[in-house]
Amino acid sequence: MIKRFLIFTLGCISYNSYNKGKLQLKGTEYIKNLPDKKVLFVSNHQTYFADVFAMFHVFCSVKNGFINTIENPIYLLNPKVNIYYVAAKETMNQGILTKLFTYSGGITIKRTWKEGNKIINRSVNTSDITRMGVALNDGWLITFPQGTTQAFSPGRRGIVHVIRKYHPIVVPIVIDGFKKAYGKKGIKVVKKEILQKMIFKKPIKIDLKKDSTKYIMEKIMDAIEQSPKYYNNK
Repeated sequence: MIKRFLIFTLGCISYNSYNKGKLQLKGTEYIKNLPDKKVLFVSNHQTYFADVFAMFHVFCSVKNGFINTIENPIYLLNPKVNIYYVAAKETMNQGILTKLFTYSGGITIKRTWKEGNKIINRSVNTSDITRMGVALNDGWLITFPQGTTQAFSPGRRGIVHVIRKYHPIVVPIVIDGFKKAYGKKGIKVVKKEILQKMIFKKPIKIDLKKDSTKYIMEKIMDAIEQSPKYYNNK
């Protein structure tokens, strides 16, 4: 009940940022008939929160029968509640507002390569993978394999461990325009009327018996258009 209220409230607050042609959608027909559980969305990342809020709007809209549009906010009265997203623990511990965002569906994890401004190298925390698995077993989970808003950063292989263990359907998302429209945190609009794009693609075909971890990671990075071949096109 609390999560439903938070999604409704945050949805109402953020709705105008995405509506009136500011958010261009494509491919939501690919998610219309997905199962209610064990779906993993992998996406590039441009702001801390605006990307995720937009996806919440889209998923709730699709649940209520609308395709490639969020123009009818009536969907906020019947939100998809079993949506979760992965976020860095240090990002979500910055104040009351970010903690509210966590309650709306955040799965907080420790980065394996960075802590604050310090570069580190630690192994994947198995409890983080388990909590992501719990989310998948209950619903849909949004992840950002690069773990940063910096374009063309390398993908982190921890997500492949999750895929191997829980066997979700893996759906790629490509976003653009959020970095120009919002500040880094994705809370304040810094430029109005910037077109934001969100493209959903067909689920990635993965053969867990034959495909190596490296190959699966390459497939993911290619699908979210963050592999080297896309660099000169951005």
